[in-house]
Order: sequence, then C-alpha cells, then structure tokens
Amino acid sequence: MTFKESKDNPLHRDFGLWSNTRFVLNRMRKYCPIVFLLAFTDLFCASVQSYLGGFLSKFIMDTITIDLPLAEKQHRLIIIIIIGALVALAFSFARIIAGSMVWPRYIYIRTGVIHERVAKAMRMNYALLEKPEALDLHQRAQNSTDGNNNGFEGMMHLMQDLGKNLFTTIVTFTAVLVLDFRLILALTVMGVLSFLYYRVILKKDKKEVWDRLAPVWRKSSYMARVTQQPEYAKDIRLFSMVPFLLKKQRAVFETREERIDYHQDLWNRNMLFGQAMNVICRFLTYAVLYFAVIREINPMSIGSFTLYLALANAFSGALIYLLQRFGDFNRASMEVDDLRSFLEMNSESTEDLLPLPETDSLELQFHDVSYRYPEAEKDALSHLNLTLHPGEKLAVVGLNGAGKTTMIKLLLRLYDPTEGLITLNGTDIRKYPREDYYRLFSPVFQNVELFALPLAENVSMLPMQETDREKAATCLREAGLADKLDELPKGLDTELLKIASEEGVDLSGGEKQKLALARALYKGAPVVVLDEPTAALDALAEKQLYERFDRMIGKKSAVYISHRLASTRFCDRIAMFMDGRLEEYGTHDELMAKGGEYAHLFDVQAQYYREHPEGEEDAE
Repeated sequence: MTFKESKDNPLHRDFGLWSNTRFVLNRMRKYCPIVFLLAFTDLFCASVQSYLGGFLSKFIMDTITIDLPLAEKQHRLIIIIIIGALVALAFSFARIIAGSMVWPRYIYIRTGVIHERVAKAMRMNYALLEKPEALDLHQRAQNSTDGNNNGFEGMMHLMQDLGKNLFTTIVTFTAVLVLDFRLILALTVMGVLSFLYYRVILKKDKKEVWDRLAPVWRKSSYMARVTQQPEYAKDIRLFSMVPFLLKKQRAVFETREERIDYHQDLWNRNMLFGQAMNVICRFLTYAVLYFAVIREINPMSIGSFTLYLALANAFSGALIYLLQRFGDFNRASMEVDDLRSFLEMNSESTEDLLPLPETDSLELQFHDVSYRYPEAEKDALSHLNLTLHPGEKLAVVGLNGAGKTTMIKLLLRLYDPTEGLITLNGTDIRKYPREDYYRLFSPVFQNVELFALPLAENVSMLPMQETDREKAATCLREAGLADKLDELPKGLDTELLKIASEEGVDLSGGEKQKLALARALYKGAPVVVLDEPTAALDALAEKQLYERFDRMIGKKSAVYISHRLASTRFCDRIAMFMDGRLEEYGTHDELMAKGGEYAHLFDVQAQYYREHPEGEEDAE
C-alpha cells in the first residue's frame, strides 16, 4: 500500500480515493453483505423514478393529440394511467422497503467500525497518549465515525447516490444526444464547471474548517469534563475559578464560531454558483427545444417535447448532482483518511513474534537503557543497567523526578527505550506480543481509577460471567476491604460510581488503594509492581502496608516504588535513582554501610518511621 504523509499532522496519512473506497466496501462485506443488494435496489428504483414521469407524460400527451374517437382515447388513457400508476407504485414500494432496510444497516456497519476505533484507542501505544498529534488524530477519527452524512458512513450513502445518478445520466444521455449533441456538450460543460467550483469549496472547508477544528473539539470536550466532573468541583469552588474557566471556555467557543461562520460563507458561495449554473442549463434546454419545435428543425410531437424536456432536465440534474456527489465522496474519503490513519497509527507487525516463555522463573534485565521524552532536552532515564531476578523483591527509591516512574513504564512496556533494550529471560521484550507481555504484571498505580461496573468486575477486570466471585471476595478481604464488602447491600454486585446506576457507590481514597491491591492479588501475575499507590498515606502507614502486601504475594517477583527509603528496606535489593541515573544499588545493609546518598537520605527520613513518640522503635 502506498500513501502520502500529510503536512498538517506527521501521524496523518493520505490513502487515496480508491483505496478508501475498497476499505469501505470491505467493511460493508465484513459486517453486513446483504446491504449491497438492498442499496442496489434502492438506487435503481430511485433512478427510474426520476424519468418515469417523462415517459408517462409522453404517452398521455400522444394519446390526447392522436386522431381517434373520444371513447377510444378515454379507454387508452385509463389503461395508460392505471399501468403507469401500478408501475410507479411498484417502484415506490420497492424503494421504500429497500431504503428503510438500508439505513439501519449502514448504522450497524458504522458501529462495527466504531468498535474498531475504540479498540485501537485502548490498545494504542501508551506513549502516543502524550502526543498532541495523536490526540488530534483520534479526535478526527472520531469525527469520521460519529456522523451519518460524513466520513465512513457518508461514503456508503454517497456510493448509493453516485450509483443512482450515474445510472440516470447514462440512460438520459442517449435520448438527449438524439435531440442535439450540442446540448449534451453544453450541459456537460456547465456540470463540470459546477463540480470544479464545488471541489474548491470542499478542499477549503476540510482544510480551513474541519481540520483546524479538531483541536478545538478536543479542548471543548476537556472543558466540558472539567466543569462537570465531581473531582474538579472542590478546586473550582474553593479557588473561585468560575470566571477564569468561563473565560477559557468562551475563547474555545469563539474559535469554533469563527470557523463555523467561515464554513457557512463557503457554502453560501457554492449555492449561488450552483444556482447560476442550473439557470443556464434550464435556459439552454428550453432554447434547444424551442428551435427544434418552433423552427421545425427537428419536428416532434407535444408528447415527444414533454419527454425530451423531462429527459434533458433529468440529465442535467443527474450530471450536476453526480459531479457534486463525487466531490462529497472525495471529502468523505479525506475524512476516512483520518480514520485509517488512526487505525494504522503505530501498528506493530505480528510477524516473527515469539510466544512468552511458559515458566514463572522470569528474569528481566535493562541493558544500557535510556529514555527521552519527545522534545525534552535531556534523558529522563540514562544508561540504566539493572536486573530483576526471579522471585526477587526490588525496591526502586529516590526523590520525585528521579526517574522511578519512567523506569517502571519502560519495564511494563508502556514506553519503549530510546536507546538500549530490555530482555525477558535473555530475549528482547519487543519480540513478544505486547498484550501477552502485559499479562506478566499485576500493577498498582498511584492514581487508582474506578470503572462504572459492579464491584466484582472492578476487582477481576473481567466480565461477570468470567469472574471467580469467591476469589474476588477473598482478594477484597485480604486487601483490607472486608468491612466495606460486608456493609454493601448488594455485596460484589454493588455498582461503583453513579454514572451507570443511580445506586452506584463511590469509594474513599484509601478504599480505592485497597481495591487496587485486590486487583493485583486477583490477577496473580508472576511480577507485581507497586508504583507509589500509598503516596497519600503517612510514612509509617505506607511501610506497614508494603510489608503486609509483600506477605500476601508470597514468592512472586515484585518491584516496589517509593520516595520514602525506609518503606522498602525489607526488599532483597534496593535501586536508588537520582537525576535519571541509577546512583546506588545493593541491599539495605550494604547501602547503609557504604555511607553514600542512600544512607544520608535514610537518616534524614528515619524520624518519620518511629512508632512511638519516645522513639522506642524506629526504622533502624
């Protein structure tokens, strides 16, 4: 496949009209193949209906003007009208049935593509979530799948419109050509001019309006979330942020309104130009028919006059509409470019990947690993060499900004190293499928997020039918939520949050942390990672929780992250980071004996770990 890189977004790709057409047709065939028959039936009936009246009028006018007895004329007219009405009714009925069945199936197909987009959003490389270009591209992909007149579904509707008008144009072309080939040329020129101007408007509209609105929609969504979500409400009120945030939101709205006004101005110009072309086409049609009938250049009956007038109007209308819909098709295709660019963004090849080793004896090793955030001036983590042995408890400590969290994101493969590599049992972790590699870890992060799902599913992170309820309850009790579980009226079936259920229950900060521990216990992965989930606790409480959780996980490998050195002194090895580098490494006793930076900071922090005011027992 060949495509061009877009100038406005380095992650955007231009796939081309025919490639996007194949993409849409493939999705139609994948999700609902019968839609092809329904769409063809609808477009065929719609095309015939556009000029059926012209033929019916010709037969009626010819019957009226023919030299026959009145009774016979009446008899013929009745037959023509009855047959015409039945034929028209049959086409109308077929079109109504097919059309009513096509529309919901288009929505069904679009829903399938939305599932693809959402799945991509949840599986895309985590590092891309921090890139504005990726977020803008996701917004544009969402726009491409959220409407029925644009983007993906727009291409389906437009294919049907193009087919209808192409069929009408071909049928009426021959009849008008017999009348006067110069009329065909003139109508075609008018149609092409209308299309060319329409195409200019389309390009300007896409580039100057909708592409520039992508970040505006993203900011608008953010402002809506900030001003309506409970977690922001306290700060907004206590810091008197209402005028400030309203000003920010007004600025976003003003940008949007300015672009929408420009959009409306563009299409007003196109409408005026199109009307002018339509008037010229009608004038030319009547002029040709005038010369053909009045001047007797091409003598015809009144019925033929009526037919040719209907066919000429049908031809010019179908041609102009065909070309304009082709322009719309190009625009929708450009929006499908947005969708496909997002779906194929950073797509990783599944070829030559290896299955994960079937063993719980896992050794993870950093080999001269460095990582630099995009557009940063220096490495966040520099030349790290470190090994996590099977069953080992490793403490990763250091002050805020030392590089601890970056190291963990690299270990979990949320980031890939800028330099160096990480190996699992001697093999580069990039050789394994990313989702398979994720299954090796039970993480507990500092920020714990609840899902609007039952408590049991919030523990298992699986559908209820796949959840071991007894295991979920056990994990909750082991994590310290026994009392909370017992007081909930619906127990494990209690909905969390009030988003999906009015009876939803929220948890306190401490309860959320314990729920996160229960998740890690339930998953039971061979490597446990705790990334400062207890930062809100005091130093002594953090130390006690870490030690209790360590007893829960048994002989699993574990990585404990903290900026409080004594919290993790029970670990087999301690890695101390400073300014993105591994400063010291060893056991607690070794580092204390060394008398370096670790020992100094430990002594400074030791006062916070005394369990009694008199200092009868402290961290030493």
